Amino acid sequence: MKINLKRFTRILVVILILSLQVTNVFADTYALLKLGSRGNDVVKLQQTLNSRGYSAGTADGIFGQKTKAAVTSFQKSNGLMVDGIAGNQTQSALYTQSVSRGTAARDSQYATNLYWLSRIIHAEAEAESYKGKVAVGNVILNRVASKDFPNTVKAVIFDDYEGIAQFCPVREGTIYNTPSQDSINAAKDALNNVRPVGDATYFFNPDKSAGKWIVQNKSYVMRIGNHVFYR
Repeated sequence: MKINLKRFTRILVVILILSLQVTNVFADTYALLKLGSRGNDVVKLQQTLNSRGYSAGTADGIFGQKTKAAVTSFQKSNGLMVDGIAGNQTQSALYTQSVSRGTAARDSQYATNLYWLSRIIHAEAEAESYKGKVAVGNVILNRVASKDFPNTVKAVIFDDYEGIAQFCPVREGTIYNTPSQDSINAAKDALNNVRPVGDATYFFNPDKSAGKWIVQNKSYVMRIGNHVFYR
């Protein structure tokens, strides 16, 4: 009887160990990340969001408003609960999506973004410094990330107000000119989160336009070459 009891005890122990292992497999494996969170987990989140086309800004490990907006966009696109918080469900979906499907979609989206971004940079800043070129791309991508503008590079470029194109190159047709290698490189840098004008969403050349509405309603950021930038 004692032998049977010992055997029964061993079986119980084995069952307990196995159940704990199964529990660990299905337990939440991601830290809850939300506005104000910091650290390497946030860096990973930002890098992955950026790589999938959801602009989270610089991967600095600080969960700010831009990261929250990127998380929210990802949740909307994937049918998740939209709260701007990267919990286990959101991170699981973000990190475990099909690599082949995600890579193909990402490559296609990147190519499209590069195509249009390099053209608007060339059309708007062909004569500007390299920094000035990247700055124009920076503004376009900030608009993409903002709720106040369309959410793709192409849509931002071709956006209009009461039927009037927002960017002169669209009105003039120069948006279709072949970009220089510098403009292409500047577009790549902007897509890689090089942000010389921070969160600026407007720019204009004061020698060609008074930019009255921008000056009166937006905050000055800096001037680079012939362009002044506002947010």
